Amino acid sequence: MPIKEIKTVCFVGAGTMGCVNALISAIGGYNAVVYDVSAEALSQVYQRQKEAGAYMVDNKIVDQGMVDAGMSRVSIISDPVQAVEHADLLSESVPEQLELKRKVHKQFDALCPPNTIMTTNTSGLPVSEIEKAVTRSDRFAALHFHLGSALVDIMGGKRTSPETIDILKRYVLSLGCIPLVLKKEKPGYLYNSMLGGLIAASLLLVVNGQGDVRDVDRAWMAGQKHFIGPLGMMDFVGLNVIYDSMMAEGLDRPWDPWAKKLAGFMRAYVERGELGVKTGKGFYTYPNPAYQRPDFLEGIEDGGPLYDILFGSQACIAIMLVVDGYADVADVDRAWMAGQNVTTGPFGMLDNKGLDDFLEGLNELGIYLFGDAKKIADFLRPYVERGELGVKTGKGFYTYPNPAYQRPDFLIGGDLPE
Repeated sequence: MPIKEIKTVCFVGAGTMGCVNALISAIGGYNAVVYDVSAEALSQVYQRQKEAGAYMVDNKIVDQGMVDAGMSRVSIISDPVQAVEHADLLSESVPEQLELKRKVHKQFDALCPPNTIMTTNTSGLPVSEIEKAVTRSDRFAALHFHLGSALVDIMGGKRTSPETIDILKRYVLSLGCIPLVLKKEKPGYLYNSMLGGLIAASLLLVVNGQGDVRDVDRAWMAGQKHFIGPLGMMDFVGLNVIYDSMMAEGLDRPWDPWAKKLAGFMRAYVERGELGVKTGKGFYTYPNPAYQRPDFLEGIEDGGPLYDILFGSQACIAIMLVVDGYADVADVDRAWMAGQNVTTGPFGMLDNKGLDDFLEGLNELGIYLFGDAKKIADFLRPYVERGELGVKTGKGFYTYPNPAYQRPDFLIGGDLPE
């Protein structure tokens, strides 16, 4: 059910994200307006939404009647003044270029009604750098949706008001999505930061000759009991997208110390046009990639040493997100659980492994230790000294046998660790 503060949402940018987010909002009962400077982009809106709706129906997220009702609430408008005339909320999804985003927000700051909350769907740019273009910085924030996931990041800038964050959180909940509010700015948010660490570790293992693409994916899939590995995930993201991120400057990413080496490895795929699922070939060949075959994990019972490195790298980033004050333990776990559609986050997995065992093997990670080793050890040591080692002692980051992350409302913030 729509919240009282919002009736109409204007989506600026008619690319995939803008079209899908507009449809989600409309299915949630809001009037959705899609605006773009490109007439060609606007001409493709309904087709993109039809395809997105079919995906939602196929995956039993919604039924066809809900999609049809939602699409009836979508308007396509090419006049910027008319597009925001009744907007209570604006969602911008233009390309990841700082000056372009500033230009767009400056334009709409002047056009939107005084009460309009303005948001950016940026994946990695700081809100505080974009908000400089607007006068309503108290009503400006990042509202970042993830394609294929219910997770929605909410991140305020330096002057975003608590009221704005509260409205955005309730808006996300009204869509049936999972809001995750960061305590302070973090380019890449929580989920993408952890996924970036997993990607960096997986690529380093391949480039350093410690395993090939299939070895690395098998290790993760076996260790996590998951249906896809990190290299397979990259095929879905698009290898060109990963490559472009490696080549971008001014971002804080786990792979930065090895960006040149890893970019060289990725460049060969990009130059051959092997970009992943969208081109039919990347690390795997589609539509029937090897990791979907029943025999892909044959003879593999656990992830072994490769999995220890992959999980260790991800866990270190998860810990640093808490140590550096971006989020608490529960929010980090919620981000990973929602983003990956799994039942346990990195801190729950640390509890399963044993905090003492992880601390003892910390330095063995070597170059795969993403973060400050001393800060990570200092964070873990009090738990170990108290004998709170995880599942085996009945308490770690959570209390067992009924940890908070197993409760039905954990993902929407209903239960936090004891």
